[in-house]
Amino acid sequence: MNRPIGVIDSGVGGLTVVHELMRQLPKEKLIYLGDTQRCPYGPRPEHEVVSFTWEMVDFLLQKDVKMIVIACNTATAYTLKELQERLDIPVVGVIQPGARAAIKSTQKNFVGIIGTEGTIRSNAYIEALQYIKSDIEVNALACPMFVPMVEQGILTGEKAEVIVEETLRPLLKYRNEMDTLILGCTHYPLIKGVIQKVLGTQITLISSSEETARETSTILEIHQLFNDGREETSHQFYTTGELDIFTDITKSIFNSSIDNLQSVTIEQAIICRN
Repeated sequence: MNRPIGVIDSGVGGLTVVHELMRQLPKEKLIYLGDTQRCPYGPRPEHEVVSFTWEMVDFLLQKDVKMIVIACNTATAYTLKELQERLDIPVVGVIQPGARAAIKSTQKNFVGIIGTEGTIRSNAYIEALQYIKSDIEVNALACPMFVPMVEQGILTGEKAEVIVEETLRPLLKYRNEMDTLILGCTHYPLIKGVIQKVLGTQITLISSSEETARETSTILEIHQLFNDGREETSHQFYTTGELDIFTDITKSIFNSSIDNLQSVTIEQAIICRN
C-alpha cells in the first residue's frame, strides 16, 4: 500500500510527530499540513477548530492518503471521534497515546497536564487518564503563551525561560506529589529543555509523539496498509503561512533543511461533510 500517510497540525508542532514517524516507519511517505496562518487553535471556539480541521482533512484526502494522524491536541479533542466515524480510512489522534504513556510512567499516581486552552477545557486528557485508571490524580494547566512563542521561533534563552517559569508557577507547588507531566501540545516538545529546567529533573515529561507513532504502526499492520514498495521515500510539507519561520523550526527538529515545502491556501471544507 504505497499511498501516503497524512499528518495535520495547527502549526509547526506536529513536526515532532512527523520526526518520530519518520524514525519508526522509514518506508512510509508522509504529507504534512500545518495551518500556521490560523495558529493557535487553543483559544478558538470549538466550531472553528472543527471547521479548520475538516478543511485540512479535505486537502489531504485530495492527496489520496491512506490514513490521517491528527498531530494537534486541540483538534484531536474536538474532532477525533467525528473523523473516525465519517471517514473510511483510519484516523489517529495524540491524546490517547499520551495518556497511556503517562500511566506507565507515574509511580506516585499523580500526573500533570499542560496544553492549550481548548485542550484543557475539553477535559480530554483527564477523561482518557481516568478511563485507564480511575483513581489517578490529575492537575491540568492551560499555557496560552507557549504556542505563539514556539511559532515565533523562541525555543531557548532568557525570554523563553521567563515565559515558561511564569506560566508554570501554579504547577510548582505540586512538584513533590507529581512525578509525570504530559506535554499536551505537540509544540511543547520544542521547548522541552526549558520546561524541564523550570520543573526539575524529578518530573518525567511525556511527549505523545513516540506513542502516536507506535499506534500508527499498529494500525497500519491491522489494516494491512504498510508500504510494500522499495523506492526511495519522499515526503511533502505544506504550510498555510510564511515559509521562513517554518523552515527555521524544521531545522531544529530534523537538524537539516527539508525539501518539498510549499505554502498553500486550503479551501472551505465541503467534501467530507456533505
